[in-house]
Amino acid sequence: MINLEVPKKHRVLIDQAHQVAMNMLRPISRKYDQAEHAYPKELDMLAAMIDGLSDSGAAEGAGASGVRREEKADEGGVKNGSNMASAMSIAEMCWGDTGLLLSMPRQGLGNSAIASVANDEQLERFAGTWAAMAITEPGTGSDSANIKTTAVLDGDEYVLNGEKIFVTSGERADSVVVWATLDKSLGRAAIKSFVVRRDNPGMKVERLEHKLGIRASDTAVITFTDCRVPASDLLGSPEIDVKQGFAGAMATFDNTRPLVAAMAVGCARAALDLTRDLLERAGVVVDYDRPATLQSAAAARFLQLEADWEAAHLLTLQAAWMADNRKPNSTEASMAKAKAGRMGSDVTLSCVELCGTLGYSETELLEKWSRDSKILDIFEGTQQIQQLIVARRILGLSSAELK
Repeated sequence: MINLEVPKKHRVLIDQAHQVAMNMLRPISRKYDQAEHAYPKELDMLAAMIDGLSDSGAAEGAGASGVRREEKADEGGVKNGSNMASAMSIAEMCWGDTGLLLSMPRQGLGNSAIASVANDEQLERFAGTWAAMAITEPGTGSDSANIKTTAVLDGDEYVLNGEKIFVTSGERADSVVVWATLDKSLGRAAIKSFVVRRDNPGMKVERLEHKLGIRASDTAVITFTDCRVPASDLLGSPEIDVKQGFAGAMATFDNTRPLVAAMAVGCARAALDLTRDLLERAGVVVDYDRPATLQSAAAARFLQLEADWEAAHLLTLQAAWMADNRKPNSTEASMAKAKAGRMGSDVTLSCVELCGTLGYSETELLEKWSRDSKILDIFEGTQQIQQLIVARRILGLSSAELK
């Protein structure tokens, strides 16, 4: 049974992440929001700390240990492992700054794909790489199964051709995990992921996008023109199993969606903490021991936001805990992502409204958090797609039956 208390073995990690967020990320948050596309050099000093935590077993990069479908849960007990540790520490880091968290060296979303799909040899070979993840294409946004980038085997190499957009850390990362199809006629089952290194011929960063939020993070458009990739860099098995369908690729999302949910949980928590302080300075005290109906309108609204946050927080912990215990968590991962993504946008924008001019101006970070949080309801599968996935799972319908 899941225990909702912070596991004792993770408390030091969580405390360290909070200190980093408060003392290192918050002070430079506004600086890199205004200096879009400038690399936050201050993050380099954190790399050794993160590596040290990974070596200790407390954390294993942004992707944690991955949702590896072939593994079974340990008999005779439950486990609070790397997925739980990553989710909780990511929430703390995003309490500091979401864009800076997404800019952390060797903590790219592509690392989650490697952790989830790679075989043992690849896990060892790609250890230490900083991997971005390239899924979205022009005209192929939420429907990942409709990927048009192709990968054709030529001797002992694959040749990739296509274009990817909205690639987080696409310019800064050492490598990019690229989703491509081996055979369009076979549909979802033929989609595989490849680790494309920065020096692979044929890969080119075309431009960086200007964005509403997470401006500290670079978001790239990347093209692949006869890009040659060693066959050994196809993650997992090259065999196309039409019975398995999209399951191999979806294992990546089972891993990353709880982490994105954790980002929303952390960013919203920051907004709530600051809003409570600002309300108290204005003479509005939130009393957790009294019914909301007996308090001021502002305090009652704040309590509603707290309850919304708590629901998203618990769903996120559940999805991470299930991954650690090798339980199928596709439904729960989508539930956490859907709830937390919507909650993050609602809570941060509501906090802006509650704080009036202080919320809307750059005097405080509330307006920035409301901008940053919006992407967390979009990338790694939009709000609408998550609702579709959950509905299909609950109703037992296929993607063809429920669109």
